[in-house]
Amino acid sequence: MSQAPNVTTINPATGEELATYETISKDQVTHIIKKSKDAFREWKKDWKRRTEILQIVSQELRKQSNKLAEVATKEMGKPIKESRSELIKCSWAMEFYADNGQVFLNDEVLNTDARKSIIAFEPLGVIGSIMPWNFPYWQALRFAAPSLAAGNTIVLKPASATLQCGIEIENILAEAGVPSGVFQTAVGNSSVAGHILDSDVSGITFTGSTEVGIKVGQKAAGGLKKCVLELGGSDPFIVCSDADVDKAAEGAVKGRFINCGQSCVASKRFFVAKNVADSFIEKFVKNTEKLKVGDPLSEDTDIGPLVNKGGLETIDEQVDDARKHNAQILTGGERIGDKGFFYKPTIVGGVTKEMKVGYEETFGPVAAITVVEDERNAIKYANDTCFGLGASLWTQDLVKADKYSRLMESGMVSVNNVLVSDPRIPFGGVKKSGFGRELSRYGMLEFVNMKSIRYYDQLVRTHFVE
Repeated sequence: MSQAPNVTTINPATGEELATYETISKDQVTHIIKKSKDAFREWKKDWKRRTEILQIVSQELRKQSNKLAEVATKEMGKPIKESRSELIKCSWAMEFYADNGQVFLNDEVLNTDARKSIIAFEPLGVIGSIMPWNFPYWQALRFAAPSLAAGNTIVLKPASATLQCGIEIENILAEAGVPSGVFQTAVGNSSVAGHILDSDVSGITFTGSTEVGIKVGQKAAGGLKKCVLELGGSDPFIVCSDADVDKAAEGAVKGRFINCGQSCVASKRFFVAKNVADSFIEKFVKNTEKLKVGDPLSEDTDIGPLVNKGGLETIDEQVDDARKHNAQILTGGERIGDKGFFYKPTIVGGVTKEMKVGYEETFGPVAAITVVEDERNAIKYANDTCFGLGASLWTQDLVKADKYSRLMESGMVSVNNVLVSDPRIPFGGVKKSGFGRELSRYGMLEFVNMKSIRYYDQLVRTHFVE
């Protein structure tokens, strides 16, 4: 059998090579998973020890945030200030589950015909984690924090673009006292993910594109593995007729352009009520043009490069398609420079469903605006998509906010703010944005065995059917 090719990471700001990594073999993956299974036997036993270690991990993430942030910025182009914020959020997640995980997993007592009935929550075993590059620390640790707290062990396959970030996570956890085998990073190309899927892990969590997610789900189902999929999104941003336009226009910049627009829950399709459209668009454009694009290691930079040449070409193609369909390029709409993968923050007006920016996921700094007659049309257009991850709604009428939020076909809705993940709130989508939840108690319960236990004094007459 031929050796899988090595993986070379590229700095997207310069186009220069960073490092080359050897892809591990199927036998090596098998060894890693066996080691993880062995570690699981002890790790699952001691809740107090797990809590103490997760608290130390939280502290170490904060202490080493500058060093770790630089690794992420060099590998995938995120502005350094955003990379640091990502590490602080990871620290919060670790602390949150260290503080609350035991409460989330307390036995539930039920009233039945038995003398005593409980539901016990027990870890499943080894969980394979296949993660993307856009939030290389947060995506991995927002799953790892609750799963480790529950007593599971983890094998992480980081994205090929951010392999060093994945290695750094394992290093940090080891330094914090996580026992050998409890958290391991499997390095290499996509073949490594395939080996994990084919192995006897107890569950799979995947974050990435819908196309790949479908294949992961099929593989997981074929092996009867519990699976959570967090996939693509084309999140609507609805500006109602009574919205605070200044706040909405400010939120639009944050919601669309954070991480260079490379976020599943970034606001992507903007539906604006006709009576406030001119004012909103003017302010949105003005705020967007203030953003500084440049060296992501600079503290002054707001937007760095896209992750790779392919991402840059896709965004360029989507904007060109909008031009051909007579959309208005209100600002931006072009590449920047000949070094690295930079693209101007772009706002496209007059968007229709026929345009790629109107129905595809735009994974880059491009906002697509459609002016609508009223909020009912906005909801109709917002739901007219195969995706259903998140949405944001801007209105000063809380009765209207409640009504329209419930009409949105999405896993999450944020009113008068952009959508962000939060350890306290379940995160996930519907339709082709995936299934299952991360974060909160509900995310923790995705990878536990909910075991029903009933205690009887004697045989009780009952119907002996399933």
